[in-house]
Amino acid sequence: MDYQGQQEHEDDVYGGEIPEESYMESDFDSSADAEAAAAAAEKAKELETMKKRLQEIEEEAGALREMQAKVEKEMGSTQVRGHSMLQLHLENVAKKDPTGGSAAQAEKEEVDARSIYVGNVDYACTPEEVQQHFQSCGTVNRVTILTDKFGQPKGFAYVEFVEVEAVQNALLLNESELHGRQLKVLDLLLVSAKRTNVPGMKQY
Repeated sequence: MDYQGQQEHEDDVYGGEIPEESYMESDFDSSADAEAAAAAAEKAKELETMKKRLQEIEEEAGALREMQAKVEKEMGSTQVRGHSMLQLHLENVAKKDPTGGSAAQAEKEEVDARSIYVGNVDYACTPEEVQQHFQSCGTVNRVTILTDKFGQPKGFAYVEFVEVEAVQNALLLNESELHGRQLKVLDLLLVSAKRTNVPGMKQY
């Protein structure tokens, strides 16, 4: 056997032909491509998730903006509506009562017509005692003993009756005594320094 024949025989023994270099590289590249594709797919999935979340946030923000706009609109319309209603109310009051408060004044005068002024009231006297003193005259609706800013009685009171006729009966008790003091009873409408009978600090 010559040398050439021996060489061919050795090639057969050791596995035949040597694989081409390009074939080896292709095996390596395919596994790397698979990893890269998987990584790219993962990134794409994350990106899709982020896009979805961003869209949800934008939708929530849009909904919040709509709600805020709606609330502001309602508040604005309420203010406008409230202003309009107030203006309308004032206009109606002005139409019904062009003198500005004559209805309230008439009501005060009506109360005064059923009330008396009682002067020289003992400082220790209570509204209940004043009420008892005048209950024989008619039904007492309210007794007001006026006080100063320190809460001390001023020494006079107002008595409001349910009936107008009770005022004339009460006037008969002028100079009657209560707590040992002579009371000064006057028709409230005739009191020179006219004061309206309004609730004070001490009343019954």
